[in-house]
Amino acid sequence: MVYRRTHQVVKRLAARRSAILAAAREAAAEGGMAAVQIAPVAVKANVAAGTVYRYFPSKADLISELIAEVSRDELAAVRRAADAAPGPSSALAAAISTVAVHVLSQRKLAWGILAEPVDVDVTASRIASRREIADEIASRIEAAVRAGHLPAQDTPLAATALLGALHEALVGPLAPDNLDDPVRLRDTVQAVTLLALRAVGVMDARARGLVVQAVLPVKTLVGA
Repeated sequence: MVYRRTHQVVKRLAARRSAILAAAREAAAEGGMAAVQIAPVAVKANVAAGTVYRYFPSKADLISELIAEVSRDELAAVRRAADAAPGPSSALAAAISTVAVHVLSQRKLAWGILAEPVDVDVTASRIASRREIADEIASRIEAAVRAGHLPAQDTPLAATALLGALHEALVGPLAPDNLDDPVRLRDTVQAVTLLALRAVGVMDARARGLVVQAVLPVKTLVGA
């Protein structure tokens, strides 16, 4: 007789896997990717180290899945914000500001996912996570171009450049370190969103209006 997992068993296994990933995410948010080690993660998840290995055969597998999960969450938030916008240009502004908020609200985790040196190879997961967000931004730029709101341009290149600028400005080595104040954080989101919109060809007068629309939901995201 072939053994088939019951619904309750499947739920229990999924919950345990989620707990392990949540523990890894908490560790990375607190101490960067260097803090994502099997034994401490197991303690945080209240499971044995061997249990972690059953779900993630290596630390590389665990960190790679952590990167993928954070990326999925960010992508979902970007799409929700953009889809709720009234038009293609405001959707682009909402997408950009949402990326900025997610990066700024968890800077240590964002840096760990983007570029922090780790002792295992997670290159493929890092590239995939960036590509998904860049593709989403590219689709929003393309929609604004089709609507006649932006000049024709190489949308994949523009999206990649915008994403790189956001990451470098907000979590790179030269990023400001005084963003604990929610008001300062919101002003920074507004500034980088305006910069990004200017870069793809939005006129200043329109850009300022779009930024106001895009940044309003940020108050909820940052608790301001």
